[in-house]
Amino acid sequence: MSEATVLSRPAARKAPGSIWIVPPAALLALLFFYPLALIARQAFLDDSGVADVAEFVRVLHARFFLNALVNTVTISVAATAGCLIVGLVLGLILAFVPFPGSGVIARLIDTFIALPTFLVTLAFTFLYGSAGMLNSGLMEAFSLPAPPVDFLYSTWGVVLAEVTVYTPFILRPLLAAFSLVDRGQIEAASVLGARPLRIVRQVILPAAVPALIAGGSLCLLLTVNEFGIVLFIGAKGVITLPLLIYSKAIQESAYQVACIIALINIVLSLGLFGLYRLAAGRLGA
Repeated sequence: MSEATVLSRPAARKAPGSIWIVPPAALLALLFFYPLALIARQAFLDDSGVADVAEFVRVLHARFFLNALVNTVTISVAATAGCLIVGLVLGLILAFVPFPGSGVIARLIDTFIALPTFLVTLAFTFLYGSAGMLNSGLMEAFSLPAPPVDFLYSTWGVVLAEVTVYTPFILRPLLAAFSLVDRGQIEAASVLGARPLRIVRQVILPAAVPALIAGGSLCLLLTVNEFGIVLFIGAKGVITLPLLIYSKAIQESAYQVACIIALINIVLSLGLFGLYRLAAGRLGA
């Protein structure tokens, strides 16, 4: 028997296994590519099914779209920056400042990942809303005629709620990265007289940069597509791309406009997801 015949047998045995690519490919095509193709098709067709590229260009230049895009980018960037700052501070405390119950605190923070976003928003309404505990207490204590705290129904209220919800997505990879930091380097730097801030800057932060990039990219992706928090708070004049899609499709029945905005939102989301996967790959996730 020739060597070529022997070598060809394993390849022949593996060939039938390639048919197993069909079920996941079909499922992916049905659940992802087909709806995406429908959205892309509807974005370039009017209600009568006639091609209408001019509408796509009009929406791109429309003030309502540009305002929603600016709001989306502003809120997502501000919320991601807040998550990075809060997550870094909490991570440093939980990882390097020993205190009883630090593990319990870390697990409690992780539970926010399992909670629906509207629950956090509802809690914020009870605390900081017009009739919430803070305003009721201040109005009663100082005999005020109107609620003095009204930041919740603004852009910053949305940002604060998103920071609360998505900070655990920064904290988890950070704690994993901090667990790999050589404690001997920290002790050596401390013995040599380095101050805590210098140790953090020169020893700890370099190890945390990949985790910050990966977690920040994920937070940016999630906040760009956040719908429930913005809708539930109902901040006046705060319209993001997901909320605009909902408004155009459900309230105004402008399906072509909704699909145009959805297509742009999908492109933006896929770009951010690619950034997240790149960062997570460098982190080793």
